[in-house]
Amino acid sequence: MKILVLNCGSSSVKFQLFAMTHEEVIAKGIVEEIGSANAIVRYKAINKDEHREIREVKDHEEALSWVIRTLLHPKYGVIKDESAIVGVGHRVVHGGETFSGSVPITKEVIKKMEECIEFAPLHNPPNLKGIEAATKMLPNSVQAGVFDTAFHQKMPPVAYIYGIPYDIYKRMGIRRYGFHGTSHLYVSHKAAEYMKKPIEFLKIVTCHLGNGDSMACVKGGTSIDTTMGFTPLEGLLMGTRCGDIDPYIPLYLMDKMQMTTEEMNSFLNKKCGLKGISGMTSDMREIEEGLLQGNERCMLAFDIFCYRVRKYIGAYAFAMGGLDAVVFTGGIGEHSPLARQKILSDLIFAGIDIDDDKNEANELRIGKGKVEVFVIPTNEELVIARETRAIIRTVESAKA
Repeated sequence: MKILVLNCGSSSVKFQLFAMTHEEVIAKGIVEEIGSANAIVRYKAINKDEHREIREVKDHEEALSWVIRTLLHPKYGVIKDESAIVGVGHRVVHGGETFSGSVPITKEVIKKMEECIEFAPLHNPPNLKGIEAATKMLPNSVQAGVFDTAFHQKMPPVAYIYGIPYDIYKRMGIRRYGFHGTSHLYVSHKAAEYMKKPIEFLKIVTCHLGNGDSMACVKGGTSIDTTMGFTPLEGLLMGTRCGDIDPYIPLYLMDKMQMTTEEMNSFLNKKCGLKGISGMTSDMREIEEGLLQGNERCMLAFDIFCYRVRKYIGAYAFAMGGLDAVVFTGGIGEHSPLARQKILSDLIFAGIDIDDDKNEANELRIGKGKVEVFVIPTNEELVIARETRAIIRTVESAKA
């Protein structure tokens, strides 16, 4: 069984083709700058040279058409016929309260996804474009929607209800949704696998740290709380997003600086976080270079970032009534020994201690205390492929 996984952005399409017998990626790539005459397409098939070209790609349908033609190419392709692609798994950022799991794509599902556009205006529209293009290009393949928000849909009301009038929540759907769900799902289950214990009996804090950061409080395999909220703006300090702030601050700035709603949205999402505090970059690698050179603003940005993560680890340990493991993933989580050391320093009282040598080497297990500490590369695409396979089997069973 071969499954194509698509992650469609506003001007890009990332893709991976899985052979599900051994859950192996046999081809992957990306189409960037969609809508231009100079779109960049990169493609790499297993045991074959990388292919790269610049060409005109007008829209997502044309991008997907190029992807399929490449997968079928006699020189660097990996399939002989479109029918080899049994299913297409689509990453969808926001499923609202409607979707608590992955679903086969239907007209009704698309309608519900369109209703969630106002919650994720930058993400859901291109996700829908990808679904439309794939349905047209691969009409015989099962199309599956896998939602970033789904893993967090079992949170209790005490975790997702905000302190606003309840009727506004019911009428407008304003609540904590959480994101990065496929990542938190994957690494929490991998941690349980490495610990050789049923995840149903474990209390795990997962830290997805990159340009966009979130943490999840995973108790018994279920997310019972997470740092991102109604939008991906809430929670940790991020590359260019502010994370948790007093909600009056935007109102104050809009009044004092005569900012429009659109300008404030851009400010909070694109000009704050590590970039805003350091005054120079949103890249943690450059932040760390700056602090090692004595740049005080970089030191401050780094310290605030680590403090926020550390604070939530403590909060989530108390929320679960204990802690069995902390998992780091994402670009920073997987590749920054300095950040991990700062986040977990002086926590022996809580059963958390790290081995400096293992941490520096980015090893899988870096803890030496009672609480396990893991560095686990995330694999959201594999989660999407697995979810799609399950949906294919359900659809096939219904037809039998």
